[in-house]
Amino acid sequence: MSTTHFGFENVDESEKARRVRGVFDSVATRYDLMNDLMSMGLHRAWKAYTVMVANVGEGSRVLDIAGGTGDLALAFAKKVGASGQVVHTDINEAMLRTGRDRLLDAGVSLPTMVCDAEKLPFPDNHFDVVTVAFGLRNMTHKDAALKEMNRVLKPNGKLLVLEFSKVAKPLQKAYDWYSFKVLPRLGKAVAGDDASYRYLAESIRMHPEQEALKTLMKEGGFGHVDYHNMTGGVVALHVGIKC
Repeated sequence: MSTTHFGFENVDESEKARRVRGVFDSVATRYDLMNDLMSMGLHRAWKAYTVMVANVGEGSRVLDIAGGTGDLALAFAKKVGASGQVVHTDINEAMLRTGRDRLLDAGVSLPTMVCDAEKLPFPDNHFDVVTVAFGLRNMTHKDAALKEMNRVLKPNGKLLVLEFSKVAKPLQKAYDWYSFKVLPRLGKAVAGDDASYRYLAESIRMHPEQEALKTLMKEGGFGHVDYHNMTGGVVALHVGIKC
């Protein structure tokens, strides 16, 4: 059987999806609060920048993969208007349910579905923009997922991958200390779960760094790929164009 990584641990590929699901089942109800605390609110600026770069307008079709609690889906819904469409998806039902309820509380009803990014249930050449924020690193076969994202995009469509990445060298020691010492304790105190936030720190280190992800996206069919580092490389926004 093939193996892959779950944080720093090697597991059977068939096990990874189940264990990732367990992580997000555990943290779903406290996910937004923990995002605010562990990023000191910066995740809101990172996502706002992603929406700006997407540059969608009235009538655009947007697919939000690993959409979780709905931050990006809500922002895009305001941009595309009544003539557009935003589809809010996640492989984790608990996260998706939390996001759907949050969207409804904001007076926004969107198509919402549980689906696997490696096997998207959408036709070819359908969306103007596909986004995945803080979800790609949890996917077992990133190459397959990126090819699927390319498939469902229209020609000249845009993929935006917002993800934790490799920080600038002067920040590495402080970032490691925060990730492995502070973050699990914060998770334990706020969400009652230190293990899931230890996995978060480990999964970031196992995720392809900026240039490696750029190469992976090109291999997935994107003709032009660029990336924008934010907060010293703590996160990077990769933008791929389907040519």
